[in-house]
Amino acid sequence: MEERSENRPDTELRRFTAGEMKLEIRASGREAGAAAARTAAEAMRQLGRNGHNFAMIFATGASQLDMLSVLTSMPGLPWNQLTGFHLDEYVGLDENHPASFRRYLRQNLTSRVAMREFFAINGNAGDIEKFCTDYARRIEQASPQICLLGIGENGHLAFNDPAEADFDDPQPMKMVSLDRRCRQQQVGEGWFGSWEEVPEHALTLTMPTIFRIPKLILTVPDRRKAEAIRRTLHDPISSACPSTLLRNHPDVTLFLDRESASILDADPFARTT
Repeated sequence: MEERSENRPDTELRRFTAGEMKLEIRASGREAGAAAARTAAEAMRQLGRNGHNFAMIFATGASQLDMLSVLTSMPGLPWNQLTGFHLDEYVGLDENHPASFRRYLRQNLTSRVAMREFFAINGNAGDIEKFCTDYARRIEQASPQICLLGIGENGHLAFNDPAEADFDDPQPMKMVSLDRRCRQQQVGEGWFGSWEEVPEHALTLTMPTIFRIPKLILTVPDRRKAEAIRRTLHDPISSACPSTLLRNHPDVTLFLDRESASILDADPFARTT
């Protein structure tokens, strides 16, 4: 791993590379989110040059709030050329529930910018299998170039928990069962009062669908994510920690804060220069 440090007021920026993976550590989650937003904005400008339309996939959750706040406030971005999608949604949860990802994206994204199109995942569809097929077909046709992501406490990407993550999944999108740790995370982030209230099932884009996207930008703040970050970099690549597969993607950038990187500070691998 190579490391570079750059002293800037209030940011304490440190940059690492681990193979092809790029990492930036900022002093706070707010700074990490802002840095991720700037990276996403630059990619959007590049894709939107000459009036070209493009597609992008958005994550939800507490880790994305600062990033989305900054991104949707930046002037001059080509939102009117963008077709948007998202990664996952609970099955059977009313779309106006405080934890609904559709509600989250309306509040933090689509009500703040005028996109060309946005396709929401309907976890209340009458025919779930058909909905997944149709949604996956839309994504394939749009060919997204950017995906904004987080990493779960159990290492999940989207709702690909360890028991559900299949690196060679033949399905582009599917219904999955959520494990106890994933459901507990939703409680820890304040979306539900107890893990029993969290729906047992969700719709998610699968690992191959995510990894076909050329550019992945991850925002992963908070001390609760420190172990997942350590595992992402150091565990064997396997579905036991799905985020380890990020090490095989050619264009991944992780934006961390001091807390999510706290275990790496004591890791000999992270100190190698």
